Amino acid sequence: MARIYNLSQRTSFNFLRGLSVNMILILINVAFYVVLSFFSTDFVLNNIAISLKNVQELRLWTFLTSMFMHANFFHLFANMFSLLFIGSFIEKLIGKKRYLWFYIIAGLFSGLLYIFFESLFPSGLSAVGASGAIFGIAGLMMVLTPNLPLYIMFIPIPIKAKYAIPGLLIVLWAISLTGAVSIGNTAHLGGLVAGLIYGIYLKNKYKNKTMLISKHFS
Repeated sequence: MARIYNLSQRTSFNFLRGLSVNMILILINVAFYVVLSFFSTDFVLNNIAISLKNVQELRLWTFLTSMFMHANFFHLFANMFSLLFIGSFIEKLIGKKRYLWFYIIAGLFSGLLYIFFESLFPSGLSAVGASGAIFGIAGLMMVLTPNLPLYIMFIPIPIKAKYAIPGLLIVLWAISLTGAVSIGNTAHLGGLVAGLIYGIYLKNKYKNKTMLISKHFS
């Protein structure tokens, strides 16, 4: 029995090792959504989502947990679909460890900016979702591969990353202004800023490598 148990352990470990960091992040997001769907809305709002109230009451872990929770299935699907493509691409460019740390830092920074604006213009709303971290990855893409052609939403023609990503941010902001959908625009902006800053840092530190990457994906 001991040998069978050890073999099973090793197989599980090898399975995880075979996955990319990006795929593991996607699985964590999906698992969070499934598990927390069994909890009450009040529990999620008070213990998982990020809000000015939670921060003021020192539920600081919500900066992290809010990154992995989504409001509904469409929210989860849209974010994970985006993360599957741009996350996998960026992970291959900068490596697993660097990608993981950047993803988390971008998500945390987006939460900080969200709370900063909430403290200035309180809405009483809570925020959840991976989109802050995803916009961080997108910001990094804007700097490293600005001319990479991307397909955005339902537009049938490719648009260069340096135009598509800020354009998408503006479109989402416009949609939220209509009042039709509640969107964490300041969190998206925070993630994008984090990505731009880190991209500029990498571009200055690894000038030759980043220049070759940019030319290759033009």
